[in-house]
Amino acid sequence: MKTNIAPTKTNLLSLGHELKFARLGYELLDQKRNILVIELLNLVDQAADHEEKVEKALAEAYRTLEEAVIDMGKLKVTQVASAINIESRVKITQRKVMGVGLPVVDTGFDDYPPYYSPMNNSFWIDSSLNEFKAVLQIMGKLAELKISIMRLAREVKKTIRKVNALEKIAIPELRETVKYIQNRLEENERDMIILLKMIKTRLEKKKEKSDN
Repeated sequence: MKTNIAPTKTNLLSLGHELKFARLGYELLDQKRNILVIELLNLVDQAADHEEKVEKALAEAYRTLEEAVIDMGKLKVTQVASAINIESRVKITQRKVMGVGLPVVDTGFDDYPPYYSPMNNSFWIDSSLNEFKAVLQIMGKLAELKISIMRLAREVKKTIRKVNALEKIAIPELRETVKYIQNRLEENERDMIILLKMIKTRLEKKKEKSDN
């Protein structure tokens, strides 16, 4: 409670507006916190799902590569792999959630086929190539989700700290100060009424003496 503030009607009005603004700020921040938490939990679920997808996609990609090695031999697969001409590209844009910038990762590829002659080459090579491209796309999405989770978690922590500061410190302090000023003003008003009554009584007594 701020006891160093003069108990005046002007200060009471000013603190009343400040308290109203603090309550509004608390409500808005509380809503923001709830929205951020819901979004964060949603992204955590998605991230867990994509981690499983990455593991499965990698397992499938390496399985098809092993099949190609078994079918063609390690040396031949290495020679074919060196002839593959694919450029990966990652485009990063941004979306906003309650003012927090979150990345949107789009992974694509620029292909320049044919990379090699289809003659004497196993179909497992093409299959493996497609599987590894799929892995990169899923990993790009997983990176997007993990960065988004870190940013949202940081913002949730900041918002919770602000909400707690308003709820447990600022608003109670303002409320107590307003109550203190109200009580002091009421007390001053009562004192003034008593003083006026005393003055009135004294004046009446003086008048009675002068009349006698």
